[in-house]
Amino acid sequence: MANSNAEYIQHHLQNLTFGKIDGTWRVAQNTQEINEMGFMAIHLDTMFMSLLMGFIFLFVFRKVAKRANSGVPTGMQNFVEIFVEFVQNMVRETFYGRSALIAPLALTIFMWILLMNSLKWIPIDVIPGLAGMLGIEYFKYVPTADPNATFGISIGVFILIVFYSIKINGFGGFAKQLSFTPFNHWTLIPFNLVLEILGLLTKPFSLALRLFGNMYAGEVVFILIALLPFWIQWSLYGPWAIFHILVIPLQAFIFMVLSIIYLSSAHETH
Repeated sequence: MANSNAEYIQHHLQNLTFGKIDGTWRVAQNTQEINEMGFMAIHLDTMFMSLLMGFIFLFVFRKVAKRANSGVPTGMQNFVEIFVEFVQNMVRETFYGRSALIAPLALTIFMWILLMNSLKWIPIDVIPGLAGMLGIEYFKYVPTADPNATFGISIGVFILIVFYSIKINGFGGFAKQLSFTPFNHWTLIPFNLVLEILGLLTKPFSLALRLFGNMYAGEVVFILIALLPFWIQWSLYGPWAIFHILVIPLQAFIFMVLSIIYLSSAHETH
């Protein structure tokens, strides 16, 4: 029983991985083959589900935008406007620079992560079971429970942080900021550089690992609940799913707010 439980857990935590083994590109069948693929392997399930959630977000918001009217909003328009106004107010309160990109970026980050996180509400065996019927053995369907997805988003934010820091202050100003902060003396430049570069690099790590850690831990708990007898499963699944009604939007909100704060800091002139 212990072995079957371990196999069940491993099966649900295994990504559908595509990579190169012995000169041939193919889908991995086990953990050993994944290790042989190395860094260039691609998690097809993460890519598919994240792109699907992104497409749903773009499709719905574009459709509502095209049909929007100036009267009292109803239906889907009202639902979308709630999110747009919420993010817009958050940007106004948090972002102190001037940029036409930040509000759409913040809305995209929030809604995309929210949709990906929301997949966790689907019972743990439904999507992998459907994938199994199509001959797909492994399918880990929550993208934010994969560090590749969370790091992909956070690295994109990090690139924008560096870009705007250089754009606003110039390359020389950016280098001077790293060299003379927090101690404005040339003898402490090496110490400042180490401190500031580490602080800069921890931003994408903190964004990615916080989101991944919370989603992965929740995924593991759902898997463990699924191993329990049926009558116990539903007595625990409901409360845990209700708890995630708070966790899922909260993690999207934290990622968005920290991204806005980091980009606001990058727009400051020094």
